[in-house]
Parts: sequence; structure tokens; C-alpha cells
Amino acid sequence: MNREDLASTRRSLHGVAEWVLAGPQYRESGSIELGVVAGGFGTVRSPDLRVVGTELVAGDREIPLNGATCRELAAAAGVEAGGVQDLYNDGSGVGPDDVLSVDVPTAARIADGFGRAQEALVRFAPDVAPVLWPEHFDLAITVDEINYGVSPGDTYLGEPYAYAGPWEAREGQFWNAPFGAARPVRLLAGDALYAFFEKAKERASIDPPRQSE
Repeated sequence: MNREDLASTRRSLHGVAEWVLAGPQYRESGSIELGVVAGGFGTVRSPDLRVVGTELVAGDREIPLNGATCRELAAAAGVEAGGVQDLYNDGSGVGPDDVLSVDVPTAARIADGFGRAQEALVRFAPDVAPVLWPEHFDLAITVDEINYGVSPGDTYLGEPYAYAGPWEAREGQFWNAPFGAARPVRLLAGDALYAFFEKAKERASIDPPRQSE
């Protein structure tokens, strides 16, 4: 996966998640939570909007993302862009009139990663619905005060990675990230993604809390 294509595509999709999906859903239904759908991600409440591959799907309309702005996409879908940027401090950094750059194979790999994450998280915790959060653009759940999820990449690690973040930091070699543990998704083929979550749960129950300096 080309790092430049990954960064621009990830940033663009993140912006659409915020401006075109989460914002309109928040105004209409009071929720910013998004979810994984076949081939991409979408709203979980009204309005019904999805990103599949490199297109915004609104009813029977399929609107190309590449070369458009979030404001243009929202207008084409019949909604108003924005509405969540004041709810948190981080985000995509995409403005409503920034031109989006979405690479086809890279978008497909990001969607595939979210699909694998959905399957692994549901298998790991069947009673907890994974949420795609627009703030960090990661798919995550929380079980017993530990956050488990998959990110398509960010300022911590510029490629897709799985993570486990105990609310109370732990000691031990397993915990290799400032927030807990992280592993590149490319190293977690087959059942290894699910196994990582299981291992994190096990280590969190064994390893002692990290001592504050």
C-alpha cells in the first residue's frame, strides 16, 4: 500500500465520515456513531448514507468522492455538511471545501480492514456492537474497561493497526504503545487479529498496573 495514497485516502474518507455522515446523523438523530457496511461504512440512524468503495450512496444515488468536496457531497445527498466538529478536539483536519483525493485500491483495502475488524470484534465480544467513531476514524468496542479496535492509521502509526488500550495502563512487554498495545494489521493474517484481542484481554488480567513516575 503506497503510504502517500493511504494518507490522502484515509484523510479524505475520515472527512466524509465527519462532515457528510456523522454531522447530518447527529442533527437528525442525536448520534455520531457510525458502523461498518459491506464495502465501507455508513450511518446507523437516519439519514441513511453510506460510503461504498469510492462513492457516497444516498438512496439510489451513487456520488463519486474523488475530486469532490464534503459540502458538494452533502448537497448532492440532500443533507447539510458538518455538525460534529465542535463535539471533540481532534478529527480529520478536512475542511468542508477541501477537494478530496480517494484512491480506488487504497479505499478498498481500508474497507477490507474495517470488515476484518468488524468480524474479529464481533467474534471477540458478541454482545457489544462495534462503533466507527468519526473523531479518530477507528472501529472500536469497550469491554471491562479496555478499548479494543482497529485504526486505518494515524499520527501514532501511519498504517492500519489493531490496538488494545486498558483504562489503567499495564506493565509488561506486551504493552508496546503509549496507550496500551498496537500491532500492524499486515502482521495479523487469518485469525491473528482475533487472537490479538484475546491475548490483550489475557495480559490485562495478569500484568500489574503501570507505576506512575
